[in-house]
Amino acid sequence: MKYLDEYRDPVLARRLLDELRRTATRPWRIMEVCGGQTHTLVRQGIDELLPAGMRMIHGPGCPVCVTPLETLDRAMAVAARPGVILTSFGDMLRVPGTDTDLLSLRARGADVRVVYAPMDAVRLAAEHPDREVVFLAVGFETTAPANAMAVLHAARLGLRNFSMLVSHVLVPPAMTALLDDPDCEVQAFLAAGHVCAVMGWHEYEPIAARYQVPIVVTGFEPLDLLEGILMAVRQLESGRHEVENQYVRAVRRAGNTAAQDAVRQVFRVTDRAWRGIGELPDSGLELAEEYREFDAARRFDVGGLCPVEDAECIAGAILTGARLPTDCAAYGTRCTPRHPLGAPMVSSEGTCAAFHAAGRTPTRSTA
Repeated sequence: MKYLDEYRDPVLARRLLDELRRTATRPWRIMEVCGGQTHTLVRQGIDELLPAGMRMIHGPGCPVCVTPLETLDRAMAVAARPGVILTSFGDMLRVPGTDTDLLSLRARGADVRVVYAPMDAVRLAAEHPDREVVFLAVGFETTAPANAMAVLHAARLGLRNFSMLVSHVLVPPAMTALLDDPDCEVQAFLAAGHVCAVMGWHEYEPIAARYQVPIVVTGFEPLDLLEGILMAVRQLESGRHEVENQYVRAVRRAGNTAAQDAVRQVFRVTDRAWRGIGELPDSGLELAEEYREFDAARRFDVGGLCPVEDAECIAGAILTGARLPTDCAAYGTRCTPRHPLGAPMVSSEGTCAAFHAAGRTPTRSTA
């Protein structure tokens, strides 16, 4: 596809790298908060081509990875019930819970189905009025509008057998939590272009001003990322701390106001636990009171859950950028994409999965 090839031109990539080397005078630390960006950086080797000492810090940008263990355990408890169809995006099925995962549960007879959009789950509920259809609704601001529309559509249809297990998370509170950490090394951010396509970038302006960090809204292709890094470095070198938009072909400051309206109608901001990180205030979405009839957590009493993380997995340190996957003793041996100890190794946006797919080994660590 020519449209994509334009953003993968190796000649332009070399020019951007040359300009970056001419511009950077210090070993800056820049965090991307998007799993898709992480995979491009690692797959293309961009993080290894940066000027000496400059480092990309891979942040908590994988929505699957930050979904709390309790939510997964709850989803599996619901899926194990007779008469329930649990629906989910495919990348959630192999994420390990405390004792098992959804794929293994399906192999044992649970009706767990992969859908490609939340509206597919609504259609299933309409087609199977004698079954309870539950959609596992996870993700950042990018998936929230579609999930909101699914709830609104189910309400219009009067479906009483459709519900959602909601575990939405929000990017700005995670960024401020990272910056409030006294050990934080982040000096600039690349903001996720798809999140900003929905929400705009006005939410990031107070963060840039308060913490004096440049924030560059960036796309996902190699040239997007190289240009975003260069824009961030130019700000750092000149002492500026503004929000800039590299992803001009898709993002406007105001974002998609119709999508935002749908999210505000259906959801309310709440505290949310992030897997491996802990609870962050006002960092998630839950169903608004007028739509709580669609809340699977309320509909299904699964009893007291006792989620237990794998003691060997360092997912929390990886998600916050404190460690690299290659720092983990289990990486590539006891933890692989086929047998993951934690979500970052199995998710298509996980940092561990990116490093493993690129053949990174501890001896080639970029730490």
